[in-house]
Amino acid sequence: MRRPGGIHMLAAIGVLAATLVVSACGTADVAAPAPTATPNGFSAGGLQDPATPAPPAEDAVPTRVSIPALGVDSALEDLSLDGTGRLTAPVDYDLAGWYSGGVVPGEVGPAIIAGHVDSPSAPAVFAGLGSLAAGDEIVVTLSDGSQSVFTVSDSIQSAKAEFPTSSVYSNVPTPELRLITCGGIFDPSTGHYLDNLIVFAELQS
Repeated sequence: MRRPGGIHMLAAIGVLAATLVVSACGTADVAAPAPTATPNGFSAGGLQDPATPAPPAEDAVPTRVSIPALGVDSALEDLSLDGTGRLTAPVDYDLAGWYSGGVVPGEVGPAIIAGHVDSPSAPAVFAGLGSLAAGDEIVVTLSDGSQSVFTVSDSIQSAKAEFPTSSVYSNVPTPELRLITCGGIFDPSTGHYLDNLIVFAELQS
């Protein structure tokens, strides 16, 4: 089996969680927050009163992440669930992805950005994630042009079988960011990495 890049996450946010599986670097049961999107009250379904105010603009979403210490400057793919309940990994090994069913970076809670550590032939976007140190900056650009700047506070490497779900995905009272990729030893017999690498970051005040 060709050596894959990718991500592998376990998650649980609050009591509103749904079981799913992540497809990349192997598979495992995970939990992710239920999508927070609300129905569009201005969807088609009849004539609309022209005096009705226009619907509000869509909320800003993350479009880019940069990590100056690593020379990373990546557009962000939207990561979502596929038809089988699996969280999709970034299609492009050189791009990171944001879990669009979760928290928008800069809002209260743990926002999730994930990326491949390598590809079948070369290092991928998050290959250097393990070298980040406390105080390093992570800049997330939103679709409205605003930026949220996070500062690395900690990082851990954990066996996938012992993933620190609560520490990574539990609700927090401030805006935080987690960067996730694969790590540790690559097992060629399974085509999976044995560990996850998680970087924790807090929004600069």
